[in-house]
Amino acid sequence: MKLKSIGIGCLALMIAGCGAAPPVSVGSKPVSINDQPLKDAPTRPLKPIAEMNWTTFEGKVQKLKDFNNKVVILDFWATYCPPCIEEIPHLMDLKAKYGDDLVLIGLHVGGEEDRPKVPEFVERLKINYPLATPEDPLTSYIFGQETAIPQTAIFDRSGRLVKKIVGFSPEIKKELDETVEKTVSQR
Repeated sequence: MKLKSIGIGCLALMIAGCGAAPPVSVGSKPVSINDQPLKDAPTRPLKPIAEMNWTTFEGKVQKLKDFNNKVVILDFWATYCPPCIEEIPHLMDLKAKYGDDLVLIGLHVGGEEDRPKVPEFVERLKINYPLATPEDPLTSYIFGQETAIPQTAIFDRSGRLVKKIVGFSPEIKKELDETVEKTVSQR
């Protein structure tokens, strides 16, 4: 009961505009994943992360667990997204740099109205990695409360989410590079 009173008091201070530190946890939503703080932490997964899947544009269902012992990047994108267009060539460079140690999957989240534009988009950007459509539980888990794209999720060799990155800029590129390099080097 004492903790509840303290929590209500802190909430009242924050609403009043006090410079108090942000809460560590509110409700059941995590504030970090594997000790990585997230301002928009995903909700708890609706099913085991290893079982989350996507359907390739060729109709094959794949799961994260299909890529055990590989570092996996799941990149959520759409054709109308300028930062996605900037990020995609860099993702292809990362894939070329790390070869078989890195799996890159592009997950189209542009909706049915965007899907017909994908073939021309792929040709224009010379996308050379698999594209797919994510299942809803995967999208919900990665996006959390943040709906901006691109969203890039990096998983280690054991299928653990290491980092989620939203957007693309020179600073984000550096963060992405450092995270991928560190994750690939861990055996």
